[in-house]
Amino acid sequence: MTEKERNDYFYVCALIEYIGRETRNHRGDIVRAIGIKGIEKLLRDAEVNHCLSFEQVSDEVISYYGIEQGDFDTLSGCKYSVPSYLDIGKLYSIMVEDCAEPGKEAEELMKIFSSFISDAISNFNSDLYYQNPDYLEWSYREGKLLD
Repeated sequence: MTEKERNDYFYVCALIEYIGRETRNHRGDIVRAIGIKGIEKLLRDAEVNHCLSFEQVSDEVISYYGIEQGDFDTLSGCKYSVPSYLDIGKLYSIMVEDCAEPGKEAEELMKIFSSFISDAISNFNSDLYYQNPDYLEWSYREGKLLD
């Protein structure tokens, strides 16, 4: 993966996290609403969208894909400092890079955001986000949190 591709995946992963927080949706619901073609378009447009605010791009994506408000609130009941959407986006982009077969990164992005690990990471009352990225990656690969 090139440095530009890394940046594009980081941007799109952070955008998905941002949209999830704004609309109170599971991140898997966001990627399913956008679909694989939409994810691929966001990746193609990422270099240009970097110049715009997350708020603007988020509003456009929410409107275009008809993403409605949900009830998956990961922020208001949080007792601890919440990692930024950029921190979470970086974590996801690392997982995509490490887990995806070359040429299948967009599909892997959708799988990761749709898996159990995404809701587990979104539980900011746990320490999962702070775990070693390798632990998160291998838990994802195994389909469960490892002991």
